[in-house]
Amino acid sequence: MRIRTLEIGVGAFILAGCLALAFLIINVSGLRASAGADTFTVYARFENVGGLTVRSKVSMSGVVIGQVTDIRIDPDYLQALVEMKIDKRVDYLTTDSSAAILTAGLLGEKYIGITPGADLETLSDGDTISDTQSALVLEELIGKFLFNKVNE
Repeated sequence: MRIRTLEIGVGAFILAGCLALAFLIINVSGLRASAGADTFTVYARFENVGGLTVRSKVSMSGVVIGQVTDIRIDPDYLQALVEMKIDKRVDYLTTDSSAAILTAGLLGEKYIGITPGADLETLSDGDTISDTQSALVLEELIGKFLFNKVNE
């Protein structure tokens, strides 16, 4: 009887560990059951997205307000066009807001940081943020540093 109780205890412990692992995987990946329910779409063009991926966070003042849903090349401008879904409750983003690709933490996770402007007109569904700042690419920075050192 003791062995049977021990086996049930070990099985319950393994099951709890698997459920905790699944919960962590879902939270880290950014998946949500109600994604896209109350959102509007905003676009931004960048020269270089430098590692930004679909499902990256969109934040303002450190608070997550949306998610990147698509990244593609805009054939008219030959730049990366990033599509973002922003929470409808964030109805105060103005047309002169700026978007920048930023890096979070030591691992280099990229996300979009939005800085609101001072205009009275707000962004609506399908609008484009025109003031953008591309990702800082470490290789380009090192290349510029080395090239300037060689010229001196």
